[in-house]
Amino acid sequence: MKGFRFTKYVPEKDPEKNTFDQLLDVFLQLVTMTGGDVAEALSWLTNLDNRYGLTRPGYGIGDFIEDLKSKGYLEEKSGKGEFKITGKSEQTIRRSALEEIFGKLKKGRSGNHKTTHTGPGEEAGSDRRPFQFGDNLDQIALTDSLRNAQVNHGFTSDFLLTEDDLEVVDKEVKTQTSTVLMIDISHSMILYGEDRITPAKKVAMALAELIKTRYPKDTLDVIVFGNDAWQIEIKDLPYLQVGPYHTNTVAGLELAMDLLRRRKNPNKQIFMITDGKPTCLKVGIKYYKNAFGIDSKILKETLKLAAQCRRLRIPVTTFMIASDPYLKEFVKEFTAVNNGNAYYSSLKGLGHLIFEDYRRNRTKRF
Repeated sequence: MKGFRFTKYVPEKDPEKNTFDQLLDVFLQLVTMTGGDVAEALSWLTNLDNRYGLTRPGYGIGDFIEDLKSKGYLEEKSGKGEFKITGKSEQTIRRSALEEIFGKLKKGRSGNHKTTHTGPGEEAGSDRRPFQFGDNLDQIALTDSLRNAQVNHGFTSDFLLTEDDLEVVDKEVKTQTSTVLMIDISHSMILYGEDRITPAKKVAMALAELIKTRYPKDTLDVIVFGNDAWQIEIKDLPYLQVGPYHTNTVAGLELAMDLLRRRKNPNKQIFMITDGKPTCLKVGIKYYKNAFGIDSKILKETLKLAAQCRRLRIPVTTFMIASDPYLKEFVKEFTAVNNGNAYYSSLKGLGHLIFEDYRRNRTKRF
């Protein structure tokens, strides 16, 4: 009897990469997964080498560590034998995340983002209109203006060009956007044997690198929320870890709104990555917690902030990494109150959804 025999697929190594580059890719992935713990990442790398033969004869993990130090990826604390990654490693991790998540998508324009509005802007469009007082000279469409002069005044020895003959090219007005990315670091992000925090970190790093390289006039603030909420720097993302926290969505939204108040950009938005319902609220100096179902007191305060964001014209896009029915009901109600968007995403498709929504929101005024 004929049939098919299936075996585990092991992709071939990239022939264009040398051993160091291949090991560096794996090492940076491990550093992200271990929250920046270099010793643990190197231990995992050694075990993987023993099992899968990542190195070649004459070049071992010890040689790789020395190369990491000489090339500026690692720093060793003098006399202690402890390592930490450098700023070069942090940037490389962000670039790797960008390539992994957004590498297959088409490149967008650098700088600000297009709108449907025209006028005095930065990039020439295709629309023509009559010259008006105040238009810049570099906006004049020379060929069209000369044609108009010949049509209006004829072919004469004395060439005549008047203001009525001039046409200008409208420039596309581009806008700036301020984004706050909220990442849930409650304990549920690592429950049930599923690592949800690492993909969330990768998405945040990819989005940060995307904005930095292609949309430098935009701003991105990253905050994390558990029992409380606090802002973190982009460079700290590889070190982010889940804690023994509940989910205080209210604290996250309050901090996000406070950060956006300081931004002068006309377009503002909040992206929230979470895997659960709000289960915590701070009342005075105490915490009100209830992880059993949707608590009406916590829900009321959360929806109140959703409505406040809507009044301030700040849409909240929720990326729910779960599909439980009662969680969907919460997200549905929250989204309706805020008039924002919601996605129920797997970890694999999270980055693409965030990128598409980020790009889509740049083509409209909130």
